[in-house]
Amino acid sequence: MSQGLGADLLAVVARLNRLATQRARLPLPFAQARLLSTIEDQGEARISDLAALDHCSQPTMTNQVRRLEEAGLVSRTVDPSDGRAVLIRITPKGVETLRQARVQRGAAIDPYLERLTPEERATLATAVGILRRLLDEASAPVTTR
Repeated sequence: MSQGLGADLLAVVARLNRLATQRARLPLPFAQARLLSTIEDQGEARISDLAALDHCSQPTMTNQVRRLEEAGLVSRTVDPSDGRAVLIRITPKGVETLRQARVQRGAAIDPYLERLTPEERATLATAVGILRRLLDEASAPVTTR
């Protein structure tokens, strides 16, 4: 019995992500790449915000951010709205490392995509565009009238 389109989509995406991660040679551990991607998406964020997004404790997130900072992938700056807090942002080295991770994960999936017919690849490309739009709409600020 089908769980619904949303549940099916999430299950397939999760399996695809696991496949890509298992088969790729990543320049950093997957959990760090995922956090780096979150930081890139946020632009800059407090550690407490990153912990909330990752559903972990603030001390756990502090340790994860420290590892990325030691590798030169993120930097800390003082939060202009609260001098006691810091904002985490991705560095140019972090952007490049994340790009490499994405290329490697994509390369792990490419052999399977090559097996698709041209029509199937076109359908998949259309679906990716639809998913991007869905994500853009979901992350857009909500406006009230």
